[in-house]
Amino acid sequence: MISVLPARSAEDFETLAGLCRKLAQWDVDASAPHGVSAADVRALFHPETNGTQLAAQFGAPDAIAFIARSGGLPAGCLGFDPFGEDAMELHRFYVDASFRGQGIGRALMGAVLAEIDKGPARAVLIHTTFYMENAIAVYEAFGFKPCAPFRDTPAHVRHTDVFLSRPSQRA
Repeated sequence: MISVLPARSAEDFETLAGLCRKLAQWDVDASAPHGVSAADVRALFHPETNGTQLAAQFGAPDAIAFIARSGGLPAGCLGFDPFGEDAMELHRFYVDASFRGQGIGRALMGAVLAEIDKGPARAVLIHTTFYMENAIAVYEAFGFKPCAPFRDTPAHVRHTDVFLSRPSQRA
Protein backbone atom coordinates (compact mmCIF):
# COMPACT_ATOMS: atom_id res chain seq x y z
CA MET A 1 0.00 0.00 0.00
CA ILE A 2 1.26 3.46 -0.94
CA SER A 3 0.83 6.42 1.39
CA VAL A 4 1.80 9.99 0.52
CA LEU A 5 1.94 12.46 3.40
CA PRO A 6 3.55 15.84 4.02
CA ALA A 7 6.78 15.96 6.00
CA ARG A 8 5.98 17.63 9.32
CA SER A 9 8.16 16.24 12.09
CA ALA A 10 11.92 16.25 12.59
CA GLU A 11 11.86 12.51 11.89
CA ASP A 12 10.00 13.12 8.60
CA PHE A 13 12.60 15.68 7.52
CA GLU A 14 15.43 13.27 8.34
CA THR A 15 13.66 10.64 6.20
CA LEU A 16 13.33 13.26 3.46
CA ALA A 17 17.04 14.05 3.81
CA GLY A 18 17.93 10.39 3.31
CA LEU A 19 15.87 10.26 0.12
CA CYS A 20 17.40 13.54 -1.08
CA ARG A 21 20.92 12.19 -0.51
CA LYS A 22 20.03 9.18 -2.69
CA LEU A 23 18.68 11.55 -5.35
CA ALA A 24 21.87 13.62 -5.22
CA GLN A 25 24.03 10.52 -5.67
CA TRP A 26 21.86 9.32 -8.55
CA ASP A 27 22.19 12.76 -10.16
CA VAL A 28 25.98 12.77 -9.68
CA ASP A 29 26.25 9.36 -11.34
CA ALA A 30 23.88 10.22 -14.20
CA SER A 31 25.48 13.58 -14.95
CA ALA A 32 29.08 12.36 -15.12
CA PRO A 33 28.85 11.17 -18.76
CA HIS A 34 27.57 14.62 -19.70
CA GLY A 35 30.59 16.51 -18.43
CA VAL A 36 29.11 17.85 -15.19
CA SER A 37 31.27 17.34 -12.12
CA ALA A 38 30.00 15.82 -8.90
CA ALA A 39 30.96 19.02 -7.08
CA ASP A 40 28.85 21.12 -9.45
CA VAL A 41 25.85 18.81 -9.20
CA ARG A 42 25.93 18.88 -5.41
CA ALA A 43 26.57 22.63 -5.12
CA LEU A 44 24.10 23.76 -7.80
CA PHE A 45 21.25 21.27 -7.50
CA HIS A 46 21.49 19.53 -4.13
CA PRO A 47 22.78 21.99 -1.53
CA GLU A 48 20.20 20.98 1.10
CA THR A 49 21.39 17.67 2.50
CA ASN A 50 20.15 17.48 6.06
CA GLY A 51 16.80 17.45 7.78
CA THR A 52 17.24 20.89 9.33
CA GLN A 53 17.94 22.54 5.96
CA LEU A 54 15.02 20.74 4.32
CA ALA A 55 12.70 21.65 7.21
CA ALA A 56 13.63 25.30 6.72
CA GLN A 57 12.88 25.12 2.99
CA PHE A 58 9.74 22.98 3.07
CA GLY A 59 8.42 24.06 6.46
CA ALA A 60 8.09 27.65 5.24
CA PRO A 61 4.67 29.09 4.39
CA ASP A 62 3.37 27.84 1.03
CA ALA A 63 6.02 25.10 0.80
CA ILE A 64 5.55 21.40 1.46
CA ALA A 65 7.56 18.23 0.86
CA PHE A 66 5.73 14.94 0.58
CA ILE A 67 7.12 11.51 1.42
CA ALA A 68 5.71 8.39 -0.20
CA ARG A 69 5.89 5.14 1.70
CA SER A 70 5.22 1.64 0.44
CA GLY A 71 4.66 -1.00 3.07
CA GLY A 72 5.70 1.60 5.63
CA LEU A 73 9.14 2.09 4.03
CA PRO A 74 10.30 5.43 2.55
CA ALA A 75 9.89 5.08 -1.21
CA GLY A 76 10.07 8.59 -2.66
CA CYS A 77 9.66 12.31 -2.24
CA LEU A 78 8.56 15.48 -3.98
CA GLY A 79 8.24 19.02 -2.73
CA PHE A 80 7.32 22.50 -3.85
CA ASP A 81 7.90 26.08 -2.83
CA PRO A 82 7.00 29.51 -4.20
CA PHE A 83 8.74 30.90 -7.26
CA GLY A 84 7.96 34.53 -7.83
CA GLU A 85 4.55 35.92 -7.02
CA ASP A 86 2.25 33.53 -8.87
CA ALA A 87 4.06 30.22 -9.37
CA MET A 88 5.20 27.17 -7.45
CA GLU A 89 8.32 25.21 -8.32
CA LEU A 90 8.68 21.46 -7.85
CA HIS A 91 11.84 20.10 -6.23
CA ARG A 92 13.41 16.86 -5.07
CA PHE A 93 11.38 14.40 -7.17
CA TYR A 94 12.82 10.99 -6.37
CA VAL A 95 11.62 7.39 -6.25
CA ASP A 96 13.98 4.85 -4.68
CA ALA A 97 15.15 2.30 -7.25
CA SER A 98 13.63 -0.60 -5.30
CA PHE A 99 10.16 1.00 -5.58
CA ARG A 100 10.16 2.15 -9.20
CA GLY A 101 7.40 0.95 -11.48
CA GLN A 102 4.85 0.78 -8.65
CA GLY A 103 3.09 4.12 -9.20
CA ILE A 104 5.01 5.99 -6.49
CA GLY A 105 5.98 8.88 -8.79
CA ARG A 106 2.42 9.33 -10.02
CA ALA A 107 1.07 9.21 -6.46
CA LEU A 108 3.56 11.87 -5.37
CA MET A 109 2.79 14.09 -8.36
CA GLY A 110 -0.95 13.76 -7.81
CA ALA A 111 -0.68 14.70 -4.12
CA VAL A 112 1.62 17.66 -4.77
CA LEU A 113 -0.45 19.10 -7.61
CA ALA A 114 -3.67 18.69 -5.61
CA GLU A 115 -2.06 20.67 -2.78
CA ILE A 116 -0.77 23.39 -5.12
CA ASP A 117 -4.19 23.68 -6.75
CA LYS A 118 -5.68 24.63 -3.36
CA GLY A 119 -3.63 27.84 -3.36
CA PRO A 120 -3.39 30.94 -5.52
CA ALA A 121 -0.52 29.86 -7.79
CA ARG A 122 -1.25 30.28 -11.48
CA ALA A 123 1.61 28.10 -12.74
CA VAL A 124 3.77 25.15 -11.69
CA LEU A 125 7.41 25.13 -12.81
CA ILE A 126 10.09 22.47 -13.06
CA HIS A 127 13.82 22.76 -13.74
CA THR A 128 15.26 19.32 -14.47
CA THR A 129 17.79 17.65 -16.75
CA PHE A 130 17.33 15.75 -20.00
CA TYR A 131 18.74 12.53 -18.55
CA MET A 132 15.98 12.34 -15.92
CA GLU A 133 13.84 10.60 -18.53
CA ASN A 134 11.49 8.78 -16.13
CA ALA A 135 10.74 11.97 -14.21
CA ILE A 136 10.12 13.87 -17.45
CA ALA A 137 7.67 11.17 -18.55
CA VAL A 138 5.71 11.63 -15.32
CA TYR A 139 5.78 15.42 -15.70
CA GLU A 140 4.47 15.16 -19.25
CA ALA A 141 1.74 12.72 -18.17
CA PHE A 142 0.54 15.46 -15.79
CA GLY A 143 0.43 18.10 -18.52
CA PHE A 144 3.81 19.78 -18.21
CA LYS A 145 5.20 21.26 -21.42
CA PRO A 146 8.59 22.77 -22.32
CA CYS A 147 8.90 26.45 -21.44
CA ALA A 148 11.49 29.21 -21.56
CA PRO A 149 14.19 29.06 -18.90
CA PHE A 150 13.03 30.78 -15.72
CA ARG A 151 16.46 30.87 -14.07
CA ASP A 152 19.99 31.27 -15.25
CA THR A 153 22.37 28.34 -14.87
CA PRO A 154 26.13 28.30 -15.37
CA ALA A 155 27.16 27.87 -19.01
CA HIS A 156 29.01 24.61 -18.34
CA VAL A 157 25.83 22.84 -17.11
CA ARG A 158 23.27 24.60 -19.31
CA HIS A 159 23.40 21.83 -21.94
CA THR A 160 21.57 19.54 -19.50
CA ASP A 161 18.75 21.97 -18.61
CA VAL A 162 15.10 21.20 -19.22
CA PHE A 163 12.46 23.72 -18.14
CA LEU A 164 8.81 22.69 -17.96
CA SER A 165 5.61 24.35 -16.82
CA ARG A 166 1.87 23.90 -16.65
CA PRO A 167 -0.93 26.14 -15.49
CA SER A 168 -2.37 25.28 -12.11
CA GLN A 169 -5.89 23.95 -12.21
CA ARG A 170 -7.02 27.21 -10.63
CA ALA A 171 -5.42 29.37 -13.34
